[in-house]
Amino acid sequence: MGLIFAKLWSLFSNQEHKVIIVGLDNAGKTTILYQFLMNEVVHTSPTIGSNAEEIVVKNTHFLMWDIGGQESLRSSWNTYYSNTEFIILVVDSIDRERLSITKEELYRMLAHEDLRKAAVLIFANKQDMKGCMSAAEISTYLTLSSIKDHPWHIQSCCALTGEGLCQGLEWMTSRIGVR
Repeated sequence: MGLIFAKLWSLFSNQEHKVIIVGLDNAGKTTILYQFLMNEVVHTSPTIGSNAEEIVVKNTHFLMWDIGGQESLRSSWNTYYSNTEFIILVVDSIDRERLSITKEELYRMLAHEDLRKAAVLIFANKQDMKGCMSAAEISTYLTLSSIKDHPWHIQSCCALTGEGLCQGLEWMTSRIGVR
């Protein structure tokens, strides 16, 4: 009975769920954040520090932290990890040369104690670009199938058009209360 009540309560409460949006510089993190917020493309410049916005999806409140991805800022990502329920990793599907760095950062995050319960959504961004890697190629390169202790999902997307972003949010919403 208690489990049923807890599930119902989680459906109707306005609890906020913390999300960090990470990825290398120029992957499209800020563009995705503002697509979620305003459903439009905004002119962005490199994020120094972070941007935070509340996004509401089907009465579910997500507090999203878009964290700067420049090399000099990545060492401070862990200051945002506390109480994080979801990691959105944005991958530039054109940037084959730096995919190994993305992989290193992903596994460094997954090993962090504060993220042990976090679910991971990987956005394979820039799918509108000629020569981009598919979500399946990125999944293989990142060896996502080896991740057993975190729920994860990879979603093709295009931050500029918004294509694929709703599907990613739907996956996140479906994960609430599952852990």
